[in-house]
Amino acid sequence: MDLHFTKTNGPADEGIDRLMEIAGDIRHPDLVREMVLAALKAGQEDNARADLKLMNSTLKEMRFTSKIFGPYRAVRKVTVFGSARTGPDEPVYKMAYQFGRKLVEAGYMVITGGGGGIMQAANEGAGPEHSFGVNIRLPFEQSPNPTLVGNPRLITYKYFFNRKVAFLKEASAIALFPGGFGTLDEAMETLTLIQTGKRNPMPLVLVDEPGGTYWTSVLRFFKTELLAQNYVSESDFSLFEHVSSVDDAVACISRFYRRYHSQRYVDKKLVFRLASPLPPEAIQELNRCFADLLVPGGSICSSCLLPAEEDEPETAALPRLIIDFNRKDFGMLRKLIDAVNSY
Repeated sequence: MDLHFTKTNGPADEGIDRLMEIAGDIRHPDLVREMVLAALKAGQEDNARADLKLMNSTLKEMRFTSKIFGPYRAVRKVTVFGSARTGPDEPVYKMAYQFGRKLVEAGYMVITGGGGGIMQAANEGAGPEHSFGVNIRLPFEQSPNPTLVGNPRLITYKYFFNRKVAFLKEASAIALFPGGFGTLDEAMETLTLIQTGKRNPMPLVLVDEPGGTYWTSVLRFFKTELLAQNYVSESDFSLFEHVSSVDDAVACISRFYRRYHSQRYVDKKLVFRLASPLPPEAIQELNRCFADLLVPGGSICSSCLLPAEEDEPETAALPRLIIDFNRKDFGMLRKLIDAVNSY
């Protein structure tokens, strides 16, 4: 049988509907139906067992990720990246510990890779009840750190790409401490996703110890090579902040959510949900200062809940800004968020 995602599969569609009825309590059956069809089509199209095993493991891992994080959707979380090799006697380890502790005091939970070093420090500071571990199976021993042993919020992944999705999808902010290739990979991937609009804006904080040169050196390379060769734009430097104290790192994250709450695209318009409304004169100033961010003839205006947003009742009462964003300069979009938070 040649299967299609349209409901034209006759007895196969009836079988899928019957299966969902037997299973019971299926939410969003339209999407579940397509997932079942995708699995059936994959079984028809590819005889390579390795490919099917990859698809199977990926779906299982992402399902389990949603199950573990689901009960905590309303709590903002900060993903902390950094070296697994940093020792407890090093100043940056102590900073990561204090950072985890102060994040919890500010109302956040902490996500780490679940290993030692910076990850262990941040989890220790946050405590087990406020910690998530997003671990990875490696050819060599990769045990969870003591804070996460036996923790129900510890997930161990087979694939790095699923793990990265969890790190970024579930986070409201990213903090990057010094680290090796893995940390740099996570930094560049996060920057790329925010720069291209594939991930909604969020605080991205580069944390050095006082007098440290790790991120200072990286930023120097960004400016002398990437910016000088026109590989990136000046506004891309607005996508992150560089700090050398724990208090400044926490302040960067909290400041981002001072008024800005979240965003969503509706009918090609960008909707900012706000914790409190902006006065009319502030909106007028935003229109003047960020005209280049808008499509020709576009504007920034206030609004309430749009009909398309009714599937998110938790944000229904929040005031809105409707922005005719050109979807080009996400560095400038970050500046707009900063401006919204400054009033």
